[in-house]
Amino acid sequence: MYYGIVRGYSRSYKVCLGTREGSFTIIIQFSSIMAIKLYVGGLPYSTTDTELKDAFVPAGDVVSASIVLDRETRRSRGFGFVEMETEEMANAAIDLWNDKEFNGRRLTVNIARPKEDRPQREFRPKQQW
Repeated sequence: MYYGIVRGYSRSYKVCLGTREGSFTIIIQFSSIMAIKLYVGGLPYSTTDTELKDAFVPAGDVVSASIVLDRETRRSRGFGFVEMETEEMANAAIDLWNDKEFNGRRLTVNIARPKEDRPQREFRPKQQW
């Protein structure tokens, strides 16, 4: 197999590959737009990822939606994250759902902040009595 020419376009790369029998071209596209992650708090514990995504679709293109689950019980912790494709769509989602009722609970929706560093907890074995 022969690796041929790599040409750069605005947001894509054209890679030409060839063999003795013939050649073909692969176009790889990269998006420079980064999704905006929103924090969604106050969710009913019965809410699923799909329901969360469907609720935010009217505001624009939803890249992903996920409910945060407790590690031990695997039950909802009552909050989640939604990624919107653009900042405009994220702002529309905030306007649509912040301080509004969703399945009987009032939501808090804002742009997610990075997780803060927490000091590492000291491990202490449980005392046996």
